[in-house]
Amino acid sequence: MDRISYDDFSKLDLRVAKIVSTEKIPEKSRIIKGTISLGDEIRDVIIGGAQFYEPEELVGKTVIVVANLESKKMAGVESNAMLLAADIDDKPYWLTVDDHVPGGTKIK
Repeated sequence: MDRISYDDFSKLDLRVAKIVSTEKIPEKSRIIKGTISLGDEIRDVIIGGAQFYEPEELVGKTVIVVANLESKKMAGVESNAMLLAADIDDKPYWLTVDDHVPGGTKIK
């Protein structure tokens, strides 16, 4: 994989987010609709891995998101951030931080 410059990296707005609610998307077996809190802002997101996780398992997790990714619509849901995950055998493991870190905190 090519290396990127610090300037390219600094364009990413990485933040801590709290998953506040989730729900199944009946017509899609691999994604979950989630709502995250970035402190003073609430956003809807698409969360992959529905074949591995029940939606309620994700509620309350403190995760890392790319907050300035262009929005994308899937299954009628507009996703306005991307959760970061480690991928092991196609199963996502969400990158989490200590629950004491408030939603919206920037990651540098």
